[in-house]
Amino acid sequence: MNFRGAFAIFFIGWIGLLHSQEGIPVYHDYFADNLYLLHPSMAGAAARNQIRLTARQQWFDQNEAPNMQTLSVNARIGEQSGIGGIVFNDKNGFHSQTGGYLTYAHHIMFSRSPVDLNQLSFGINVGLVQSQLDESSFDINDFDPVISGVLQSSSYFNIDIGASYNYLNFSGHFTVKNVLLQNRNNFTEEFESSNLRRYILSAAYLIDKGDWDIEPSAMFQLVERTGESFVDINAKVYRTLDFGTLWGGLSYRSSFDGAEYVDGTAIEDQRLQYITPVLGVNYKNFLFAYTYSYQIGNVRFDSGGFHQLTLGYDFGKSREPYDCDCPAIN
Repeated sequence: MNFRGAFAIFFIGWIGLLHSQEGIPVYHDYFADNLYLLHPSMAGAAARNQIRLTARQQWFDQNEAPNMQTLSVNARIGEQSGIGGIVFNDKNGFHSQTGGYLTYAHHIMFSRSPVDLNQLSFGINVGLVQSQLDESSFDINDFDPVISGVLQSSSYFNIDIGASYNYLNFSGHFTVKNVLLQNRNNFTEEFESSNLRRYILSAAYLIDKGDWDIEPSAMFQLVERTGESFVDINAKVYRTLDFGTLWGGLSYRSSFDGAEYVDGTAIEDQRLQYITPVLGVNYKNFLFAYTYSYQIGNVRFDSGGFHQLTLGYDFGKSREPYDCDCPAIN
């Protein structure tokens, strides 16, 4: 196999994916009981208010390896309103982005009984993100007019909007991220419209099997300007024990578009694919989850994957739990 050619082609495709990640990247945070981070309409939707802290890291033995941290909180206010806030830090080598979002959600109940779940929700995020390129360690003696040798930054404002429908054991969500297409400085005194609008559609249904609960789910993403599209096929299993709930699951993510590479004399095609197992536990008001994402295929960047930890705390009580198997709400 011509590895150099394969790596170059695949690397270009991967870089395109990275540039499409504006704001908080869409990883598998939602798979670890963190739906609000993905869908603003889930702010205050649950029976308990929530705090979630995540830390994601790749290649622990490498300096400046990709890493991201998020802190989110959402709560119910009154009968029909929810509010929330998110701050995040996402870094990859010399590039980084930090920012924050404020959220408002409105919830409409159609239930005839207060213990029945039939809720339609709408939400909006208002966010400010700062992108940075640290050129302070670059050798400015090797003259390049693009290199300034300083820390460059560019800020932009954007909004996300979304809707969720939770009915008994079913949940469905639709979110549009980066609704506003804006021209931004790309650190070279030129402007580009790189705030790529992203559409996300997801659904889940929990099946009660006595001592075990099984929750299949799926998520579809579409990036408007680049035409990139991805699908997640997921399954989680829950087991209620004396001390709380133990749960685990597996997610498979695949892109619909592939990159070509040379294998000997043949031209092969490979899509971006990830396998992501998750293991979590709920103990009293606390949540702990570990997620590992591993890229599969003949051409990979490294034998390692992404490690992610999620810590959560549920506080307050906006209402009594619903009479349903609905872990995202109860």
